[in-house]
Amino acid sequence: MTSMTSEKARLRPGKWVFALCIAFSVSGCGDGGALTSGSVPLEDFSPKQIFERGEFELERSRPEDAAFYFGEIERLYPYSDLARRALIMQAFSFHQDQDYESSRSSAQRFIDFYPEDDDAAYAQYLLALSYYDQIDDIGRDQGLTFQALQSLRQVIERFPDSEYAKSSVLKFDLAFDHLAGKEMEIGRYYLQRDHFTASINRFRVVVEDFQTTTHTAEALHRLVESYLSLGLTDEAQTAGAILGFNFQSTNWYEDSYQLLTGVGLEPKARGNNWLAQIYRQMIKGEWL
Repeated sequence: MTSMTSEKARLRPGKWVFALCIAFSVSGCGDGGALTSGSVPLEDFSPKQIFERGEFELERSRPEDAAFYFGEIERLYPYSDLARRALIMQAFSFHQDQDYESSRSSAQRFIDFYPEDDDAAYAQYLLALSYYDQIDDIGRDQGLTFQALQSLRQVIERFPDSEYAKSSVLKFDLAFDHLAGKEMEIGRYYLQRDHFTASINRFRVVVEDFQTTTHTAEALHRLVESYLSLGLTDEAQTAGAILGFNFQSTNWYEDSYQLLTGVGLEPKARGNNWLAQIYRQMIKGEWL
């Protein structure tokens, strides 16, 4: 989340007078808004004062407490001018605390209540980040990656002129590449165990559905390997031809070329298989 620091600064309206924190001396927030013994109830403070307390907690790197105070503005002063701003700040604070589900809930509530607000784009971006920042290593389930892609697309399509659109495009491409990486990992797993048909199915998905990612060249090479292992030379040669047409300078093409020529074959489109169809589309400039 490389841009969150600058976004945090953009949302913050300015530093508040430090003396205010004296009035808030708090050791916990778990009692529903009543402060610790001897302190003044939140109901006695203005929305501005509570908002500034939330900012102060962010300054102290206590986003959970900040989220609490921003949420209290919505509860105590739902019709105040700061209630709307406090809601987006609550979503941000939850995200800083890595409470992604709560962040997503606050961001979605902002979008539902204030769809035309200037910060609606940021709320949609935060919602997308709540999925994106949970994308883990390739070996895990990729459901969150699909959710991130869908949410990032919302930012790109609904707010194309916003400052978050460009970042969303970059993250969308990375998440898309991540999904292709998952297919490649499974395909390699099958290939190493000589389950060639299963591996081909995975590499085919990468070539057909993730052709703009960084994994396409390797997927084509693995198809050459898999088809040669099955004795399907037309498919192997065609995969090599596509690889040579698009990625001739890569090590993947060199490896495929050696595999093919080593058994008396050459990279050349042959037959009427699915790869041959892709090759014809590619020659016409309709692919890659």
